[in-house]
Amino acid sequence: MKGKSENIIRSRLTHVTGSRFYNTSKLDFQKLLDDPNSLATNLNSYLHAFSPNVRQIMERFSFSDHIERLNEKNLLYEVIKSFAAIDLSPGRIDNLQMGYIFEELIRVGAEQANEEAGEHFTPREIIHLMVELLLTNEDDLGEPHVVKKIFDPACGTGGMLSMAEQYIRELNKDAQPYLYGQDWNDEAFAICKSDMLLKGENAENIKPGDSFSDDGFKEETFDYMMANPPFGVEWKQQKQFIEKEHKTMGHDGRFGAGLPRINDGALLFLQHMISKMEDPKKGGSRIGIVFNGSPLFTGDAGSGESEIRRWIIENDWLEGIVALPEQMFYNTGISTYIWILSNRKPRHRKGKVQLVDARQFWVPMRKSLGHKRRQIGEGKNGRPDQIGLISKIYGEFIHDDTRTVPVNGGEKEMVVSKVFDNEDFGYHKITVERPLRLNFQASSERIARIEEEKAFVNLTNSKKTSEKARQKEIEAGQKRQQAIREVLEMLRQQTGEEQFKDREAFLGVLKKVERQTAGDKLSATERKVVLSALSERDETAEICRNSKGEPEPDPELKDTEVVPLKEDIEAYFQREVLPHVPDAWIDHNKTRVGYEIPLTRHFYQYEPPRPLEEIQEDLAELEKDIVGMLKEVVA
Repeated sequence: MKGKSENIIRSRLTHVTGSRFYNTSKLDFQKLLDDPNSLATNLNSYLHAFSPNVRQIMERFSFSDHIERLNEKNLLYEVIKSFAAIDLSPGRIDNLQMGYIFEELIRVGAEQANEEAGEHFTPREIIHLMVELLLTNEDDLGEPHVVKKIFDPACGTGGMLSMAEQYIRELNKDAQPYLYGQDWNDEAFAICKSDMLLKGENAENIKPGDSFSDDGFKEETFDYMMANPPFGVEWKQQKQFIEKEHKTMGHDGRFGAGLPRINDGALLFLQHMISKMEDPKKGGSRIGIVFNGSPLFTGDAGSGESEIRRWIIENDWLEGIVALPEQMFYNTGISTYIWILSNRKPRHRKGKVQLVDARQFWVPMRKSLGHKRRQIGEGKNGRPDQIGLISKIYGEFIHDDTRTVPVNGGEKEMVVSKVFDNEDFGYHKITVERPLRLNFQASSERIARIEEEKAFVNLTNSKKTSEKARQKEIEAGQKRQQAIREVLEMLRQQTGEEQFKDREAFLGVLKKVERQTAGDKLSATERKVVLSALSERDETAEICRNSKGEPEPDPELKDTEVVPLKEDIEAYFQREVLPHVPDAWIDHNKTRVGYEIPLTRHFYQYEPPRPLEEIQEDLAELEKDIVGMLKEVVA
């Protein structure tokens, strides 16, 4: 009954205040300042009087600890005094304006943090571009009172959610976007939830915790999903949980397609998002996610990463990838990419993937912020509208779309868009075997090798715990070693170090010698050790064959070939392999299907080196400059 009464009281207070949060304290900032000796105690009391949703935020920020530290340094009074001097009352600043102020504080704080900023803050123009790519040409967004659910599983401070909401509301003031997010970082979660409260959104849709092991939105589906998951972050802490779900649930869970290597969980986020796609019959979903280069190509055929790419592309969910300029993020200068996925592709995109090269679409920052030295122009403050241009290129969906692009202070005609069939990214990785060819000789040099053969050495090793039994086993092993030595010595005497190029002929001689010795015949393992010690690879020798008469493969000559998925394997083998190694064959049991997206390779343009004369002229000019500077130093 107590819990029910509390809920009724909270509901009434929320109704009275007109907000999703409230404070029952009689204190305000001015009253707090009137009693400076009890400021810390009264401030904690004031904060504790907030509604539970706000108190949760305060706890994540560890406000009590900060208050205590400021009080110890005699700074608390000045901080409260500064806040009391600012009029942020609802009558002067509405929820939307307050949200913008809050976002600006987040941005400034992120920029000041520099290298740590990228953990919680995605540059605004990247979010702007992703929103444009996701929501442009979405016809139903203009419908009256349209409802859309937007989700970010690594929401950080909520920038992506806020900008998606802003875009939809500017397009249609009657639209109803509902925002959902989750983040494991306490402070980032608290900031995001605060932002939602200030804007009048349902802050209960922002969840704390790890999206993998503590999914805050089980069974939920969303219309749009956006994320900028951490680059190259291990998932070792969630390993046990994720592997269990992968093994026990398969495709009924979130990670059925495969697991990436332990040091990069980016593709786990994407699988997590795909699992929350709405049924295409009910409208389907669109996903935008920022990755570094690793998810494009890391992992060989059959690996977790390749299998995830295969699952995505064969299900026709990958719509396009946009390559972004370098030096765009605060905490890294590496290349980054926006992936766009959808389970409701328009007809002309079905079975296709578009790659857009936007690496040259940038303007320099007026001031570097950590690793961020570039930004994509948003068409403001005299900057070009590069976001609009990239969105236009993506929307036009033209193969070999060529544009004039600024490069190194000049301009250059470059291909900025290519369109591929899904199968263009797939390949068969075939294993090419060649036959084992050995010659054999019982020379003194080769016989000496037997002492280094692992199986020969192990004959005198024992794992028995009883000393008596262990010694007995060692002695038996030494006896077998001596028997093998005797066979080899007799073999040397009888063959006169003759070289055999046929393994079967040599085996016949070896078995004949075994029967002539006093000891037992060699076991199959011991005979294998002898053949290993006395053999050498020889291209002129006969092919070694198994009991079925089939050629045995030489592990040292094994090779692999990558055959495009659209090409016939046998035709490729006949054309590319057999002319060079006529005795080769394909081990079809080892053939694997792989997928990779070599974006930069598809947009590579060969640039011939400058003429030698130009280079020599430049060097001569540099030499003159150096001589001139040296003369100034001497003078």
